[in-house]
Amino acid sequence: MPQGFQIGPLTIRFYALIILAGALLGAWLASVEAKRRGKDGNLVWDILPWLLVGGIIGARLWHVFTPSASNVAMGLTTKYYLTHPLQILMIWNGGLGIPGALIGGALALWIYCRATKQKFLEWADIIAPSLLIGQAIGRWGNFINQELYGSPSNLPWAITIDPRYRLPGFETVAKYHPLFLYESVLNLLAAGILLYVGRKYKNKFYRGDIFLLYLVLYPVIRFALEYLRLDPSPVAGININQTVMGIVAVLSITILIIRHTIRRPKDVQELETEGIDISDMQPVAIEEAGRESELTEVEEVAPELVQDVADMESPFEPLIDAVEESPEPDQDDGSVEDETHFPED
Repeated sequence: MPQGFQIGPLTIRFYALIILAGALLGAWLASVEAKRRGKDGNLVWDILPWLLVGGIIGARLWHVFTPSASNVAMGLTTKYYLTHPLQILMIWNGGLGIPGALIGGALALWIYCRATKQKFLEWADIIAPSLLIGQAIGRWGNFINQELYGSPSNLPWAITIDPRYRLPGFETVAKYHPLFLYESVLNLLAAGILLYVGRKYKNKFYRGDIFLLYLVLYPVIRFALEYLRLDPSPVAGININQTVMGIVAVLSITILIIRHTIRRPKDVQELETEGIDISDMQPVAIEEAGRESELTEVEEVAPELVQDVADMESPFEPLIDAVEESPEPDQDDGSVEDETHFPED
């Protein structure tokens, strides 16, 4: 199966084109979602380069520090990369980890939001479903490269892997679980779930909940599929990808439960303290109510401040009193001492 084509000296790889297509489709969906939430959809295209750069850097570093078992067998260890730093830059030779892409992309988004004074959790909610769409499409690049396949299988949908791409010990096995396909389909379903609940239960979610739900759904998908993977990434004897995904899923579920029970977001707590019913309010409305509440407090305090200013004694007041109490000069006393006369023409 061809993995790319040539344009002069330049090699265009299908894997890169597929990832780019997933990123563009995801960005388009995010722009639609941003407009639905009352945001400027064009900002998504400003954010996209940040996410791509941060995601690629994070994905490559994840691979460098958590190489798969097959890479270790070929000598592509962390030590090798650190002693051959130029090899780290050669991402076209393979080796990108989605956990690292998520970390790098999230950090890039946080930096962008800090620089432009946007709300990180709000944009994370907008981007989360699109991220799953991009991942679902990007996984087809693994099919082109004949990688990310599962254990041997005789199922009707099992895929055939060319001998040169088979892992050591499986040289005589032709058919395997299409692990990339499983993850692609499950990612699409997860994206649909996020879009559905984001609309159906929009009055129940706080800012950041959709992103947290993403951090539950995708890690659960990845955790389960790791059981079928033939080429895990062992670190200190454990499957680091599966372990990290399991921890992230548990922490995200815990945070969701806590922020909807014993410790709600700060802006929600303030409104509830003031006796404002937020049960039917969308997150944006809650934020606006918080601003109106602050404005009301200012309006209530303002008259008192004005009165306090009015009651303050001016430093010029004694001088003004003295001028007002001074006697007025006589109108016609006949005195001409201080008058200056000019000759008439």
